[in-house]
Amino acid sequence: MKPGSPQQLQIAVGHAGAVSALLIRPANARACFVFAHGAGAGMTHAAMEAAAHGLAERGVATLRYQFPYMEKGSKRPDPPAVAHTAVRAAVAEAGRCCAGLRLIAGGRSFGGRMTSQAQALSPLTGVDGLAFFGFPLHPVGKPSDDRARHLADIKIPMLFLQGTEDKLAELVLLEPVVERLGRMATLHLVRGADHSFHVPARSGRNDREVLREILDAFAGWIETIKAGKAAS
Repeated sequence: MKPGSPQQLQIAVGHAGAVSALLIRPANARACFVFAHGAGAGMTHAAMEAAAHGLAERGVATLRYQFPYMEKGSKRPDPPAVAHTAVRAAVAEAGRCCAGLRLIAGGRSFGGRMTSQAQALSPLTGVDGLAFFGFPLHPVGKPSDDRARHLADIKIPMLFLQGTEDKLAELVLLEPVVERLGRMATLHLVRGADHSFHVPARSGRNDREVLREILDAFAGWIETIKAGKAAS
């Protein structure tokens, strides 16, 4: 496999059957990110691909995978129990494919939240940290921090990559959540970005620049936990 080119895999997810996955492992990889997609788009979405290739350039392998509902072409997300099983299966596969690399798990929106729920219920084997590309704290127009309650049960470092204009995570609610989590949580705010990390032209930046900021922040955070500490 050429460096940066995806390797196609199949992952068994219990009674839900098998799902597709894509592994990119650069020669200089120091960690592997088990990268779950959001609710409305699968692992091959342009944003997922761009992030995976950008992480490879930064020495981070990625294992992208489908949730069972997406594999079947359904628009209705899996029940949490099924999603959690998929997360665990993907983490186990990453542990086999990337033995010796530090494992980070998480993903975009829904995928990140399902990963955190799974970790809160029972620690994911070999995972040293969780990273959220837009944690969906609440539905649009229904501000609440109820979805964050389980985060207090997580005992490994967490990185929240969040746009300041994210309508699924009002900062007035998200910032206190992160503060309560203490040294286990790091919040990186992307000025002017929405839930998809899009920025308007008037911001003076474009989406490619925002992606670079996000991936640089992620790569830098991995180094902090590599040293055995959670960033404050």
